[in-house]
Parts: sequence; structure tokens; C-alpha cells
Amino acid sequence: MKTQLITFSLLLLNLHVVAQSAELEKRNGFKDIKLGMHIDSVKETIFKKEITNKEGQVSKIYETKHPDYLKIGEVKVDEVELTTYNGLIYIIKVTADKDPRLMKGMEMALGKAEWDLRNDQYFWKATSLNLTFKSIEKNRVELTYNSFPVIQKMKSDLKKKVEEIADDF
Repeated sequence: MKTQLITFSLLLLNLHVVAQSAELEKRNGFKDIKLGMHIDSVKETIFKKEITNKEGQVSKIYETKHPDYLKIGEVKVDEVELTTYNGLIYIIKVTADKDPRLMKGMEMALGKAEWDLRNDQYFWKATSLNLTFKSIEKNRVELTYNSFPVIQKMKSDLKKKVEEIADDF
């Protein structure tokens, strides 16, 4: 009986995780800004700066102040920052006012978040993306969406460049 109860509990937990990741996959970003889409498809973007990312590739950071993105329900959004590689969005960073309704709404939509003790943040993870929720100041939180396929493309492109250099010897 005890074994059956444990098996049933694990099955329910697994179904919860699958449902959570399916909803996150379906949404694939913030409002109508989707990970992997071209930056030109986002309303009113402003170029901020160019950086070299962790993978050693050049990325561009944009910001949008379009009114469609400045509220999550009644919660004020301070900033929406988009990081791109070859024009494809691979990080969406949303900075908003700290409001307990925000986390409750996200858990209602995406399922219970997991806690990452090392980075002091909550997160949801799916096959092709993850979403983190972190307090960054006393009255502000940061939501960060990361696209695994675009990051893999960056790594692959870097490997190709290294192979080209190696072949040129």
C-alpha cells in the first residue's frame, strides 16, 4: 500500500511538471514578444548597446517602451529589455514593481515555481526555455526568459568559427 501511494504521488508530481512546462512552452515569451522571433517584429524597439555574451558572440540589447508591454494586469512594468543574437531574441528581461499578485498569477498560469537557492530566485523550466523570477531591489522584481535553441545556435556558430580557423592552418 505504501509503495502504491508513493508511485501515485510521483505520477501526480510528474503530470504537474509536464503541464507546467507545456504552458511555458506554449507561451514562449512575454505577451506577444516570443523567444526566437526577429527583433524587427517587436513594437517600438530602441537599440541600447552591443555586448559580448558568455558564449563569446556579439549580442545586441534593445528596449521597448510600447504601452502594450508596460503593465502585467495592474502591475507596472518599468523596463522590457531584449537581447538578440543575429537579430533573434534569446533573452527577454522584464523589470516590474514588486507585487505579490504577480507571483500568484504566474503560479496560477504556469504552475508552482521551483526555488533556486544558489541564485536566490524562483524558476520554471521547459524543454526550450526557462523563466526566472527574482527580487532585484526592495520594490522591484525581474522576470528573465531564456531561449535554449538560440543559445545552442550561438555555441554552434562559435564552434564553426573555431573549426574554420583550425582548418586555415
